[in-house]
Formats: sequence, C-alpha cells, structure tokens
Amino acid sequence: MATQGDSQAAQATAAFGRVGTAMLTPFKGEDVDFDAAQAVAEHLVNTGNDMLVVSGTTGESPTTSFDEKGDLLRAVKEAVPEHVRIVAGIGTNDTRSSIANVEQAVEAGAHGLLAVTPYYSKPSQAAIAAHMRAVAGASDLPLMLYDIPGRSGVPIEAETLIELADCPTILAVKDAKGDIASSIEVMAKTDLVYYSGEDALNLPLLAAGAVGVVSVAGHVVARPLSEMVDLVAANDIASARRLALDLVSVVDAIMNHMPGVVSAKACLELMGVIPSRAVRMPLLPATPEQVDFLRRTLEGHGFLQ
Repeated sequence: MATQGDSQAAQATAAFGRVGTAMLTPFKGEDVDFDAAQAVAEHLVNTGNDMLVVSGTTGESPTTSFDEKGDLLRAVKEAVPEHVRIVAGIGTNDTRSSIANVEQAVEAGAHGLLAVTPYYSKPSQAAIAAHMRAVAGASDLPLMLYDIPGRSGVPIEAETLIELADCPTILAVKDAKGDIASSIEVMAKTDLVYYSGEDALNLPLLAAGAVGVVSVAGHVVARPLSEMVDLVAANDIASARRLALDLVSVVDAIMNHMPGVVSAKACLELMGVIPSRAVRMPLLPATPEQVDFLRRTLEGHGFLQ
C-alpha cells in the first residue's frame, strides 16, 4: 500500500525530476550569452539531466539582473524538451526581492522554484520559516528549500524543516548541510523529499533516502550520476558505490580547488560546449594552471575526447 510519503515523493519527482544540475550562466564579455546558455541546456539534457536549475548561485544569481534572470528562464525553457523540469532559483536575502523573482518565474513558465536560506543576514529560525512561508505563498509552484549553511551562514535546523513541511507547496529540500543524521531525522518525521546538493555526499544521501541530486559536477558527470540514482533506487548499492568511487577525483577537481562555477565553466569550455569561461566579478575565471589541472583530470576519466 502506498504511503503519504510515497505520494509526495512521486509528486516531487514529477515536479522537479531526479537528476538536476545547478546550471551555469555563460557570458560574452559583460553580457549574458543566451545562445551559449541554450547550448549548455541542450548539453545537460543530452547527458542525462531531467532538471535544470536556472539562476541558482552556480548561475551567478547574485550578479545577474532581474531582467537577465527572466530572459534566461525563457531561453532555457525554449531550448529543451517539454519533459525537462525548469526550476528557477528565486532565493535572495530580501524577502520582497525573492517574491518578485517568484512572480517572474511563474510568468516565464518555470515548473518549480528553489529558495536558498537568506544569506549574510543570519536570520533566526523563526525568521527563516517566515521568509520561506512568504515565498511559498507567492505562487502555486512547488518549492524546494536549499539548505547550505556554509554559504548562507545559518542552517535550516531540523525543527524548522519539520515545521515547514506542513506548507502545501514546500515539497523538497536540496541538502548541502553535510549533516546526514539531521537529514535522516527530517525524512523520518516528515514527507519532505530530499535531493543531494553536495556532490561529495551524493551516494550517502541517496542511500539514506534522497530521491535525486542537484549537482554542480553534473555539468560534466550527469550520465554516471543518473546511473547512480537509478542503481540506488533499485537497491544495487554495491554498483552505485563503484560509480561513486570512480567519480571521487573528478568531483574533487570540480568542487574543491576553485568555486564550482569557475571550474564548471572551464570544463565546459574544454569540452567545447561554451566559447568562454568568463565569470562576473567578484569571481575571476580559472587560471591557465587551473584549466590544465581540470584538463588532465577530465582526460584521465574519459570526459575529454
């Protein structure tokens, strides 16, 4: 007999998909390169993603304008098949701006929303809950909460997630907290559906009950990530473990030596997907030495021909 948790998992995966990448935003000089953004979207879908997160922090959302975010959503949605879920990163540290982003995402045809914990301000847990309820109440779109205290400054505590689980449009959590015990507690006490948001912990979180991933390394390794998600769903943990071990050095190269967006752009430039690894300040593009390091890693694992 299906449980409510099974029902919400089905609802969440229908809304968000299972294998997602926090998509980078290509630039041409100072401008967003919308043609390259569509090429990235097509590359991601062709390599196994069924969810694209547009204007997440890997998409350099803090340094793209409101209008650019709307245009990116429309360009990406135009470039991919209808079954691919387009999730709009709408989170900011200003509730009013986040709600404006929600309204824009609805108008642009997004299928779902991703809301990061308000960053820098270090709001209380009660304030985080109030912010997320305000964002969730701004539309009928399904909402995924993004818990990443290493970037936001504060976690969404287990008690707060349990409280927010009663909000009808809050279906899922992108978990980059690095506290699997806390994640298991929330999964045990609520119907919130978990996605791994930390590439180094994809396998442990999937094994603990997450239904999918929202990855940065997925710019390069979406196909094996998709296979890993399927293997865990089929309870073939041994095969999933072998895949995870094979990916350790690639994930390390992309995630631990420079900001993820910097390495992802350098990788896609090496792979011929985008013409430029340019980023917006305060970030700087990968140095020639960093590009060479990434090239050697990708070649060693067969991701460059």
